[in-house]
Order: sequence, then C-alpha cells, then structure tokens
Amino acid sequence: MVGIRVTYSGLISFIISLSSVFTGLVFTIIVTRQLTPEEFGTWGIIGVMTGYVLILDPIVSYWTTREIARGQDSGKTSVTSSGIFASIGMIAYVVIVTLFDSQIEVDYGLMLFAIVLIPLAYVRTAIQSISMGYKPETRSYGIIVFELTKIPIGFVLIYLLDYGLMGAIATVAIATMVAILVTAIKIREKLKGQFHREYLKSWLKRFWIPTYPKISNRIMNLDVVAFTLIAGTVADLAYWTAASAVSKMVAHAGQISSPVYGKLLEGGKIEYVQENIIRTMYFSFPLVSMAIIFSQPALFILNPLYDVAGIIVIVMSVALFFQTLNGLLESALTGIEKVDLDQNASPKDYIKSKLFTLPTIRLIQRSIYLSAVVLVFILISSKSENIIEVMIYWAAISLGVRIPISIYLYILVKRAIKPKIKIIPIIKYLGSSIIVFGMTHYLMDEFLVYKESIFEFLPEFLIFAIIGIVGYLGLTYVIDSRTRNLCKSIIKEVIKK
Repeated sequence: MVGIRVTYSGLISFIISLSSVFTGLVFTIIVTRQLTPEEFGTWGIIGVMTGYVLILDPIVSYWTTREIARGQDSGKTSVTSSGIFASIGMIAYVVIVTLFDSQIEVDYGLMLFAIVLIPLAYVRTAIQSISMGYKPETRSYGIIVFELTKIPIGFVLIYLLDYGLMGAIATVAIATMVAILVTAIKIREKLKGQFHREYLKSWLKRFWIPTYPKISNRIMNLDVVAFTLIAGTVADLAYWTAASAVSKMVAHAGQISSPVYGKLLEGGKIEYVQENIIRTMYFSFPLVSMAIIFSQPALFILNPLYDVAGIIVIVMSVALFFQTLNGLLESALTGIEKVDLDQNASPKDYIKSKLFTLPTIRLIQRSIYLSAVVLVFILISSKSENIIEVMIYWAAISLGVRIPISIYLYILVKRAIKPKIKIIPIIKYLGSSIIVFGMTHYLMDEFLVYKESIFEFLPEFLIFAIIGIVGYLGLTYVIDSRTRNLCKSIIKEVIKK
C-alpha cells in the first residue's frame, strides 16, 4: 500500500499553491507591465492553443495515476510514452496556428515559437501523474519551483533584455524544465522500472475513456477563440486574461483536497471525502472574499489599464468557487469507481461507469456554455462598444452553468458515499469571511492610495492582504474547534514527517 498521507499532502499542496499565487503575481506583473495589450492578448491565445493539443496527454497520465496508486509499475512507460504523443501534439499545433493566423492578425512567428512548450507540457504532466499516485505533495514542490524559477528568468528576459512575448515564452519553457527535473528527482523510485509495452497497449485500447473528458475542456476554451475571431483583435482579450489571472487564486483552494483522489484509489475511507469538503470550504471562502475585495487593486497592480475589469474578477471568482467544488465532488466519484480493476470490463461497462457518465455531464454543460457565450458575443458586441459589458455577460454565463452541476454532483455523492456534512462549521467560515474581509474592504477604501509606482503601491496593498488573512485565521481559530484541531494536525503531520 502506497500510504498517501491526506492531511500532510493536502496541506503541503494548499500552502505551496497559495504561495504560488504571490510568486505568480510577481511574474504576471512583469508580463503585464512590459507587454502591450496586443502581446498580452496573444499570450492568452497561446495558452489556449497549447491547451488544445494537450488533449492526448490523459491517455498516459489518467491511467498512470490510478495504476501507481494501486502499486503498479508504469512510471517509466508513462514518461517515455508522453514523448510519442507530444510529437503528434506539435504537428497539430502547427496546423491550428496556421489556420488561426489566416483568420486574424497575430504574430505568427511568436505563436510558432511557443511550440517549445508542448513537449515540456506532456512530460511534466506525465511526471505529475506519477507523483499524484505516489506522493501527491511532490507535484506541489514542482509547482513552487516552477513559479520561483520564472521570477528571476522573467526579470532578465522580459524586463532587462526587453524580449517581450518571446521572453515570456522562453521563461515558461526554462521554468518548466527545472520543475520537471526537481519532481523527477523526488519520484525517481517510480522511474527506475522498465518500459512495458503492455501498459501502453492497454492505455491505447482504452484511450477514449480519458480523452473523452478533454473534449469538454476544449469546448470550454473555445470561448476565447470565438471572442477573438468575432472581435477581430487580440488586444481586447487582454482584459479577460488579466481578470482571469486575478480570479484564479480561488482555484488554489482545490489543492487542499487533491490527495483524496489518490487515497480513494488506494482504498482509503469515505470519511476523507466529507472532511475535505468542509476543509475546502474553510479555505475557499477567504480566497473568494479576497478576490472580490482586492479585484480592483490587484488589476491596478498588474497594469492600471486593466483595473476597469474589477466586476469581471468578482463574477469569475464565484464561478471558480463552484468549479473547485465540482472538482472535489468529481474526484470522489471517480476515486471510488473500480471498473478499471476488471481486466475483462467491456466498453459497455465503462460507458455505464462514472468514468464516462461524469464527462458526458460536463460535455453537455460546456456545450450549452459555449453556445450561450457565442450568442452573446454576436448579439451584444454588435450593439455595444463597451467591451467590459460584453465580458461581464461572458463571466455571468460561466457562473450560471456551473451552479446546477454543483447541485447535481452533490446529489450523486450523497447517494454514492452518504457523507455527513456538518453545516455549522461551514456557516462559521462563511460568516468569518464576510466579517473580516468586509472590515478589510472598509479600511482599504479609507486608507489605500492608488499610486502609479508599483514599488510604492504594492507594499501598502500587501498590508491589507495580511490583515485580512491573519484576521480570518485568528477569528476561526477562536470560534471553531475544527480549526484548532487542524492546527494540531498540521503540527503532528510535520513532526511525523
């Protein structure tokens, strides 16, 4: 038995993930302050385009996590196979970029240069999938190394040498290589085995199971492409990209429950699910609150040009809260699914399983989402020249389609696992967030002065962020026994380590 330590791994994942918010902010500031809106919009498009060609990576990574968690030796096969699929992805990327270049004016050379990110992304995903089934916290170590590496390299390439978007791409590529190396060293025991063709054959035979869910992800990301094609420019996309960078801090709360999937695959108790739902709420509420009250100053820090997108950050933050909850519920449902343990399972068995039904639900949801946003782009953009108004509708649709899925997934979890969720602690966390961050917002309105110099404004802004975080932790520690027990668990886990 692998012996995944849920509390330790979850806390390490969350702390490092939350730390990456601030380290990532430094890099994002470098990018947004040095790149033009056109370059920053292109940066967002590159992220989407490279994401499209990663649709094949689950063929390896999906099964690797499940197999490693169950004690199988598929690590080396996973990393080696990822190179094969990366080659296919690179060819597909060239085709996609060429077609996109014919529809809208972008820097084709820079878009093509970003191809270096694809093989690195495939290998990194394979390495991370092994760590998620072996030592989930190792994935987080790779994340923080990635974020820390980007800062000095980005400062040199983007700020000092003024390489612009090319410098940003090169920075991410170098940081990814360093992260791969660090993670690989941590999980080297799982990379010492042999290449087993049987694993690859098995993955290819069942390729449709992990690939099918990715279809819905790609549909979701088509919103950015649709907006760019209809708007006819990548410059306006910079507002959405900036708002996304700020609101994404909410998604980091999901890291606290990331080890649950591996623990359930390993045979862990159902109680882990109910505890992590409550724990996820504990960290989600303050992150949503921070994203809401700090939306405008955070955008101002990135670049004063983008601070008009504050309302978009607020709506997107709430949407990401429900996305985080959905991810936890889906992990619980797929973690207890055992159809893949049956070597004689037929395609019909897989179709009936949650490995297929849950992606189908997401596919329907995201198809509705894409249809709605495209309709909004066509109708609203033709009547309004206010691009922020269009994006507010865009964010509202994103929120609207996530809420029903959250309710449905919770019903499924309740039927399958019957978790005993205590409402009182959740009410305490929500109330504490409202009180503490409401007061922080009041103080910020009274005393925070917006200064053009980032070196003057950022330190003052961080004071209010610290006040909010410390205030929330302190209040919940006083009024909630679970918080006090969590602190004791942290100490025990650190000592045990």
